[in-house]
Amino acid sequence: MRRKILKYPTEPLEVWPERSVSELAEGMLWTGFQGRKLAEAIEVWARMLRKRNIVIWLGLAGALVPAGMRRVISYLIKRRMIDVLVSTGANLYHDAYEAKGKKHYIGTHMTDDVKLRKHKVDRIYDVFADEAGFYKFDNWIEKGFSYGLKDNYPYSSREITFLLGKTLSKVGREKDSILVSAYRKGVPIFCPALNDSALGFSIMFANRKGRRVKVGKTIRYIRKRILIDALKDVEESSRITERAKRTGVVYLGGGVPKNFIQQTAVIASYQTRHDRSHNYAVQITTDSPHWGGLSGGTFEEAQSWGKIHRRAGKVTCFADATIALPIIVHALSEKFKRLRREVPIFEWGKNGELKLSYETMRL
Repeated sequence: MRRKILKYPTEPLEVWPERSVSELAEGMLWTGFQGRKLAEAIEVWARMLRKRNIVIWLGLAGALVPAGMRRVISYLIKRRMIDVLVSTGANLYHDAYEAKGKKHYIGTHMTDDVKLRKHKVDRIYDVFADEAGFYKFDNWIEKGFSYGLKDNYPYSSREITFLLGKTLSKVGREKDSILVSAYRKGVPIFCPALNDSALGFSIMFANRKGRRVKVGKTIRYIRKRILIDALKDVEESSRITERAKRTGVVYLGGGVPKNFIQQTAVIASYQTRHDRSHNYAVQITTDSPHWGGLSGGTFEEAQSWGKIHRRAGKVTCFADATIALPIIVHALSEKFKRLRREVPIFEWGKNGELKLSYETMRL
């Protein structure tokens, strides 16, 4: 037994100037701590990409888009290294904002925030944003996008993000938008906390204020009645895991996106009377498990709930996603320069009905 335990020695990492990122990661597999976990995350994700008939979910939390990660996420969508995205409303708002040609700015956390408020500059740690620009963009969402939505139709967040991506594909200025890439590649985006963002309250304003219309000499306000059906989100997302032969998950942070994806396994198991827990799992988080929050919750804990399969390939890397994600994605891009995958194709019907098929693609 002792020989089995002490079978594999660590290997000190060597410096090779000509080394690629994927080669560096392979070397890190023989080191320790979070360096090895980062390398293991690459290996588990690579195993997902090699697997047939799999749906790969990505949970996107935190302020990763303002931090400069939007093109990395867009790359994953374009290469179909992920198949379904679940995001906070804020990340999608900031993505759409940049898709319209707006910018976030290099700042510093060592600043006078009262002074920033005076100049209408918002701060996200060391990233600055123009509040006046946000205000103009909120108005575009309200009037340029929301006025085109149907009244009294129960939209799922997937339908809203699809239509927003479609609109931005026509009027946007940025080719690497997450929303636009997902629209063009057929990748569903769910935003279960849509109302908890400027994207949500800007749509609400379309309902509250209505459209100013001149009828003869009279000015009237025609109110909208846009409906977002949160339960339809649950219906549509759970059907994906029900229909999929196997599933893998990647979580950047935790929060609502993580739990929303986790619960699809629980619902699918209820509905099918079979174990539909996720078969592969990668998590990048800075939260600790001993506080009891889901963002730091381990995959072992998730196994007790039937969210992660008892034999799942899984790894948690405790690291800042703005450090880990670019390294992981660059390594995967080198490993899969010519990616051949059976890509899931989603065909949506009425009332959240879903037909799921697979098409072999070179990506």
